[in-house]
Amino acid sequence: MEALKERIRREGKNLGRGILKVDSFLNHQVDPALMLAVGGALAAHFGALGITKVLTAEISGIAPALTTALALGVPVVYGRKTKPITMPETIYMQTAPSHTKGKEVQLMVSPEFIGPNDKILIIDDFLATGHTIMALVRLAQDAGAEVIGVGAVIEKSFEGGRAQLEAAGIRVRSLAVIKEMTDTEIIFAEGVSP
Repeated sequence: MEALKERIRREGKNLGRGILKVDSFLNHQVDPALMLAVGGALAAHFGALGITKVLTAEISGIAPALTTALALGVPVVYGRKTKPITMPETIYMQTAPSHTKGKEVQLMVSPEFIGPNDKILIIDDFLATGHTIMALVRLAQDAGAEVIGVGAVIEKSFEGGRAQLEAAGIRVRSLAVIKEMTDTEIIFAEGVSP
């Protein structure tokens, strides 16, 4: 997606330690037109696979997950990081280290919303180490659901998350794949079309 890559080039900031700040259009302020294009592109890639639900992590994954689900005509479920009183006592829960938060985060899903008849597409803003996405995979599997694939808006290929997911037999699609970040430049992998 060239429009996405251009926004990353123009507005993305390398904060060091592998952290890419894209708060102006994805992680704090959301560009709705860009997210509609992102959702359309991810839905086009996975659309023929019988997906019944899109799963993501609270909060930055919600915008691309919502537009993907809208294009697919299915609901979105997101892993909550805190348990509200409305959630049942028995839940599915996994933990994952958060690079940007510097600590372990919990992801929780109610069994009301994911079950053995579901075919799940996991959508997230970033694919880096793959830890958060693998926690979502485990949540879906705990519910007996089938994980059809993973879609990421931005992949940092130098952090190895794709290899972890592919080793688990999971199909991965990323819209912008970054192979290197320097102090002055964000370098995209060319010709990557997984």
